[in-house]
Amino acid sequence: MSKKVAVIGGGLGGLSAAIRLAADGHKVTVLEKSARVGGKLNQRSGQGYTFDTGPSILTMPWVLEQLFASAGRKVEDYMTFVRIEPQWRTFFEDGVQIDVTSDLPALLEEIRKVSPADASSFLSYIQYCQDMYELTQKSFYKRSLAGLGDMRSLHTLKDLFAMNPLKSMDQTTGKFLKDKHLQQLFNFFIMYIGSSPYQAPAILHQLIYVQLGLGIYYVEGGMYNIARGMLKLCGELGVEIRTDAPVAQILTEGSLASGVRLAGGEVVEADLVVSNLEAVPAHRHLLNEHTGAKQTETKLKEKYVPTVSGLVLLLGVDKISERLAHHNFFFSEDPAKEFRQIFEEGRMADDPTVYIGISSKSDPTQAPAGRENLFVLTHVPPLKEGETWASHKDAYREIVLNKLERMGLTGLREHIEFEYTFTPDDIQSLYGSNGGSIYGVATDRKLNGGFKIPSRSELLGNLYFVGGSTHPGGGVPMVTLSGQLTADLIAEDLQRSTEKTG
Repeated sequence: MSKKVAVIGGGLGGLSAAIRLAADGHKVTVLEKSARVGGKLNQRSGQGYTFDTGPSILTMPWVLEQLFASAGRKVEDYMTFVRIEPQWRTFFEDGVQIDVTSDLPALLEEIRKVSPADASSFLSYIQYCQDMYELTQKSFYKRSLAGLGDMRSLHTLKDLFAMNPLKSMDQTTGKFLKDKHLQQLFNFFIMYIGSSPYQAPAILHQLIYVQLGLGIYYVEGGMYNIARGMLKLCGELGVEIRTDAPVAQILTEGSLASGVRLAGGEVVEADLVVSNLEAVPAHRHLLNEHTGAKQTETKLKEKYVPTVSGLVLLLGVDKISERLAHHNFFFSEDPAKEFRQIFEEGRMADDPTVYIGISSKSDPTQAPAGRENLFVLTHVPPLKEGETWASHKDAYREIVLNKLERMGLTGLREHIEFEYTFTPDDIQSLYGSNGGSIYGVATDRKLNGGFKIPSRSELLGNLYFVGGSTHPGGGVPMVTLSGQLTADLIAEDLQRSTEKTG
């Protein structure tokens, strides 16, 4: 039975849910507060440079293939994936450099240069990471999980023990790899979901297999073409996309949502509401007139803390650096201290890890000839309530540029001819994310067992959440999958409801 669905927010989670729900026969309207869809996956241009301002790495392209196939389409008719090698180029303070590649013999040679002992145990490590990925195929990528009960229903006891639930990611890395550079490098894969390897569960070693085993990709013409492709498909499926349409309130009748009210006062009625705005801000700002919203928000905040935010520098530079690849990481000298400062002390790291993405290395259309577009990201703690980053911006920019120049990018400042900055304040105001969080909520085995906020609202029977704060988490494939899995959940709930009334 067809329903009227209002989707709040046109990020990848919202667009993915809209596509699936429309393919299932529902009448869907997406309400996006900005001038264009995409959420954190967005784009900015200036002086001939084009920058993807959010995600710069695509993993698990099968998620997008699956989404488009669910609507009877082929994803390759909407966007072109380009495989990137080397996947990462990594730099350490002591001068060690390691190229991460999915070419296993080449990767083993890179590891052997650093630690011959670890090269001999590396295949066992990769097998462990693949085992973790395959275990999660039974549940993590198949259903919208609300907690341990859902996991138990989909796994044997043997499976659950094999996931090493009592071990952190770092503890398991140390079991296989002894060299400090390699431990730091492979622990850092957890930053795909903005969490700490010292707090995240061992099962997240699957992220290493996701990259090494399945590859990493760029989308020709810029990562924003993922959003453009989804937007085109939405149009073909009859989804109404309304931009510059900020939602001010989720309207309720008893224990159900009845629609939404826009900032201008217009009411959009709906049988179902899907929020791509994170659950905590949604309860705080869109459900604040509901009597149970404050209590629910408090409960959520205690269990699900925001992931890191970031300082982003978009730098157009008037030279080509032969030293850099498409994806580059300049690691901190003391990773335990870096993660402790950010995740436990809630302050900016004295010596942060810095990522530089240069899409013009793979796509010359993204920068003028003889020049490069540097997307520089440094992770910082999320904003506390009432906090602003204004006083930190200039000083932390200096820390980042000093580090890059110290670690080999000599004279970088002299070559910057275009610059634009995003701070946690900007991320919070643009995308409504809690504290300017980039990846939703942090994965913490002690705080939340590694689970995200359930997609099904506990406050309203027909309200659902999608995006990085919900299962399965942050990053392009996970957020896109959250929309698909939530559409599955809605289909199940509607079927159950029909059976009850029938």
